[in-house]
Amino acid sequence: MNKYVANSLAALLVAGQLASPAMIRAEDDAQTATPIKHVVVIYGENISFDHYFGTYPNATNPRGEPGFVAAPGTPTVNGLTGALLTSNPNSLNTNNGTGASNPFRLDRSQAATADQDHGYTPEQQAFHAGLMDSFPAYTGTAGPPPTGKTTKGLVMGYFDGNTVTAFWNYAQNFAMSDNAYGSNFGPSTPGAINLVSGQTNGVTDSSNASGDIVADGNGGLTLMSDADPIGDVCSTTTGALVALGGKNIGDLLNEKGVTWGWFEGGFDLTVTNPNKSTGCQRSTTSGVTGATEVDYIPHHEPFQYYTSTANPRHLRPSAASMIGKHGDQANHQYDMDDFYWALQTGNLPAVSFLKAPGFQDAHAGYSDPLDEQNFVVTVINALMQSPDWASTAVIINYDDSDGWYDHQMGPIVNQSATADDMLTGTGECGSASATALPGISGADAAQGRCGFGPRLPYMVISPYAKRNYVDHTTLDQSSTIHFIEDNWLGGQRIGGGSFDAGSGSITGMFDFSKRSNAQPVILNPSTGQVISGGYWNGNGR
Repeated sequence: MNKYVANSLAALLVAGQLASPAMIRAEDDAQTATPIKHVVVIYGENISFDHYFGTYPNATNPRGEPGFVAAPGTPTVNGLTGALLTSNPNSLNTNNGTGASNPFRLDRSQAATADQDHGYTPEQQAFHAGLMDSFPAYTGTAGPPPTGKTTKGLVMGYFDGNTVTAFWNYAQNFAMSDNAYGSNFGPSTPGAINLVSGQTNGVTDSSNASGDIVADGNGGLTLMSDADPIGDVCSTTTGALVALGGKNIGDLLNEKGVTWGWFEGGFDLTVTNPNKSTGCQRSTTSGVTGATEVDYIPHHEPFQYYTSTANPRHLRPSAASMIGKHGDQANHQYDMDDFYWALQTGNLPAVSFLKAPGFQDAHAGYSDPLDEQNFVVTVINALMQSPDWASTAVIINYDDSDGWYDHQMGPIVNQSATADDMLTGTGECGSASATALPGISGADAAQGRCGFGPRLPYMVISPYAKRNYVDHTTLDQSSTIHFIEDNWLGGQRIGGGSFDAGSGSITGMFDFSKRSNAQPVILNPSTGQVISGGYWNGNGR
């Protein structure tokens, strides 16, 4: 374990021992539109809303597993109820073959699952023009689990509060959305790019990437799949590579002198893991899945695609005091260890994006919800016990759905008509009458950006978050940078077709009139159950 993590974890879990009030930085005095002085975005992998919250707030509670009992008056979500559970369109569609299935509960013992197909085209085909009835046929991958099942019906599986316990307990004590979507269809890289720039067109260079890019209809190219960033020393030497132009949220923050950083597990190539792996091949074996996965995955690091914000050689920050600041050799790109280093020394940037090491990022096939929970809870516990907590908002959202079933189709806000589009017909996504986001039209409405895509979880955890609240505002991945722009940049937008121009606002999940939820809610990283704090602990109190 890196020395900064070893030191910080020992310190961070002792309330009040993190940093003295004198160490609180100028970021806390920066002019913001809300009381939020620090945003920490935890960006997970490959989860649909129904996959984690389909039956919220009702858990099965089998003996021997972490229990969950909802607080009285807990609001319902647009989830899996009635005929969606007992006579689901996917169970009735004969095109699904032996995979035809109703949604079914995956037990905590089945946390390790196969990865599903989450490509741009298969996801659209699974939606079947809004019938939402073709998931096994197009995105399903054969199990197990469940034991003995080898059909593509696995894609219909979901977890409940006995497995994703921490997330359900955070929902009880803070705010969540049941109407947030991927900005467009497709896998991890487009989702990560949408998070930081609100657009996946603007490819300026590529190699071996003909299957990952498509003409944008305006003389340029759109990225649709998981090509690695050109120049990153850890990128593939034989596979697809791309670079992107235009601006991202990092550029805007730099222009205004706002501190920020992307922190990703495995980014520090000087560390040697306990298994002796190091460099770009640092890896960890999950005790849940049994899979060994590299910690750093280049196509999950969106700022590496842009020359202005890339740190292609993974240079280290010159000092803890320089983390988040512009002009340092690390160029705002760091290891997760550096996040704890910054937090421990009182140098938390105003805006932080966090990406777990591979085995903890939730991506089915090599990660899982239990490893993800351990990462998320450890981060949030540390933040809650720091002086920064009083002015912090944690946002949990995801890059794509992994193809997991979700029953809700979002609005079509950007039509597309390429050979890869199959949402409303062969080569079609939407029509001339399709809804358009404000500010997205003409040359800004790029082809290869069929969206919105699948519905994804979205949570806000903060002293200012509404308590036990479900928001129904239509959101997408760029809603996160929309909030950052409103809070620090006076509403400045990226432009050039970025969805941030018309994305929904997350402010409905906050109550800035009072700090009604300031008490930390400390969870057990292994079980997700409440150790202390909160108004409701999920166990019936």
